[in-house]
Amino acid sequence: MNTEQKYGLESFATLAAASTSFGGRYGASLDPENAQVLIIPVPYDATTTYMPGTRQGPDAILRASQQLELFDEETGQEVFRVGIATLEEMEVDASNPSAMVDKVRSLGEKTLDFGLFPLMLGGEHLLSLGMIQAMAGRVDDLSVLQLDAHTDLRKTYQGAEYSNACVMRLASRHAKLVPVGIRSMSSQEHRWAQEQALPIFFAADIHNRSDWQQEVVAQLRPQVYITIDLDVFDPAIMPAVGTPEPGGLYWYEVLELLRLVCRSREVVGADIMELCPQPGNIAPDFFAAKLAYKLLAYRFQNRTE
Repeated sequence: MNTEQKYGLESFATLAAASTSFGGRYGASLDPENAQVLIIPVPYDATTTYMPGTRQGPDAILRASQQLELFDEETGQEVFRVGIATLEEMEVDASNPSAMVDKVRSLGEKTLDFGLFPLMLGGEHLLSLGMIQAMAGRVDDLSVLQLDAHTDLRKTYQGAEYSNACVMRLASRHAKLVPVGIRSMSSQEHRWAQEQALPIFFAADIHNRSDWQQEVVAQLRPQVYITIDLDVFDPAIMPAVGTPEPGGLYWYEVLELLRLVCRSREVVGADIMELCPQPGNIAPDFFAAKLAYKLLAYRFQNRTE
């Protein structure tokens, strides 16, 4: 069976060359047929509402990932040994957001059918809906850990339901939402969240607290999809996002949350979204690539032998 048949991706994408894969030629799986992780880059930003450019995020993350040290000193493992395959960037249709969501959902379903762990790189946050739909179709009791500055709970935005401003309201039809790091929402979103009794962890409420990560984990169901909008981080350390908000989270407190979630729950998939690369500033690109690698390190800890 050749690789394309194995992944069943002929109508969506093909595997990227090792030199352009996540981790570069040394980090890419030498045996894609036995890979456990599939990196899915989707360069799409048709419904962004402030600074455009997140369509360039996946390529920037993949390029930066080639400079990663492949040994993770915290977990004591070379994470790439689980097998990390990377798709070529998905072809996008900027004129039809709902069709893009369907395309991501179909690809997510194929990824799960072959027992692979999907890690999507965006691209705008609307794309996460497709992957969440795919997970919910395979998992009975799914929750979504949403790391984000914004709730993204609008019913419509500028007349459209399929918008990055509405993505989590759409996702709530398929899974329990646990939003973390929130510091921007409309009055309508606030009212709806209260009506739904969403367990929102506002950034201001968890600031300088040492126990909030355990409280987040307690809200999660046994199976978890992790979606990370990079604007969850404070713009002092992650300025390259389309809609920055002051007062965000920091590196080690987010890593502690990811470590606890991966240790106590079954993480079925993840995405890292909304990198908006800044010319001449490569630090945010590497930040996002390192975050992806750390997430994989926690997810596959003790499974690289």
